[in-house]
Order: sequence, then structure tokens, then C-alpha cells
Amino acid sequence: MKVERGTAWINLGLLLLAAALLLSAYNEMESHEARNSAQQVIEQMCQTLPTETAAGPAGTEAPAIPEYMLDADREMPVQTINGRDYIGVLSIPALELELPVLSQWDYPALRVAPCRYSGSLYQDNLIICAHNYASHFGKLKTLQPGDTVQFTDMDENMVTFRMVERETLGPTDVEGMEAGNWDLTLFTCTVGGQTRVTIRFEREED
Repeated sequence: MKVERGTAWINLGLLLLAAALLLSAYNEMESHEARNSAQQVIEQMCQTLPTETAAGPAGTEAPAIPEYMLDADREMPVQTINGRDYIGVLSIPALELELPVLSQWDYPALRVAPCRYSGSLYQDNLIICAHNYASHFGKLKTLQPGDTVQFTDMDENMVTFRMVERETLGPTDVEGMEAGNWDLTLFTCTVGGQTRVTIRFEREED
């Protein structure tokens, strides 16, 4: 009886180990696919950008004020690629990441790219979420205060943000996620989805 019980526990342990290895392999495969998808989207975005910028003689024209600074309530422009709407590109130099950001979030979309959770770049309350894939926000928790990120919208307006705080929130704490006067928030779930790694940023003055 003891031998049979011991064998059963060993078999159970082997099954759990096999399941863990399969899950790890599956997550790695999804991360790899997400990385390739992000690169393809950014390449398509770059193809639509102008190759030359017209400019008059130096000092003859004052730089134009970006439209979003004149009308913060305007909708963020989108670019549709492969049937999905993107609002811009998020660059995180400390993690060597450059990622397209989808306009709206849902679970299928999160498997493709980071998504806008709420807010707007123009109203200084943008919140972006992503899976904890290594190719998305898997290393978000390693960011340190003072690290910077850049967000470039579809009109080529680039804004730089500096990290100021890290929080750990519950998986359903929507009020906590949207609380505070943070200019930018990035978040992802921890392994198992028990908590949310939440990184707060302030906009750097031009």
C-alpha cells in the first residue's frame, strides 16, 4: 500500500512537472510570436512616414505648435494595420523594447501587442497594459526610478516620461489603477495573475 501510494505521488509530481514545462514552452512560443508581430507592425508604420521633411531657410519660420497642445480633448489618431487600430509606439530603452500600442484593449488584442487601457497621451492620463511576455512587459518590474520611456503618436508627436514610482495592485483594482495624477502608467500581471506590476511616470518638460 505504501509503495503504491509513493508511486502515485511520484507520478503526480511528474505530471505537474510536465504541465509546467508545457506551459512554459507555450508562453515562450506566444512571446516569440508577439515579438515578430510587433516588429512587422512597426515596419509597416515606418513605411507610411514621410521620407523628407520640407523646411524653409533656418530661422525664417517658428516651429508649429502640435495640434494636441491646442486641443487636448481631440481623439488620438489611429493607423489600421492588419485590421487593428494602433495609436502609436512605446519605446523603453532600459528594456530594449519598441512596441506598437493598440487603441483599445481586450484579451485577444493583448496577445498581439500592448493596449491602451484608458486615457489619452494628450490629457496626460494614458494607461497602457500588456501581457507579461518577455517580448512585452515581462521585465517591467526591473525598471528603476529615473528610467525614461518615449511614446510617439501617429502624428509623430513624441513625449518623454520619467519613472517615479512602482506599485503592486490587485487584479481587479480598477479604481487604484486609475487613481492619482500620473501622466503615464504601464502595467502587467505577475505570474499566475495574482497582482499587477504597476509603473507610474511623469511627463518630462520640453
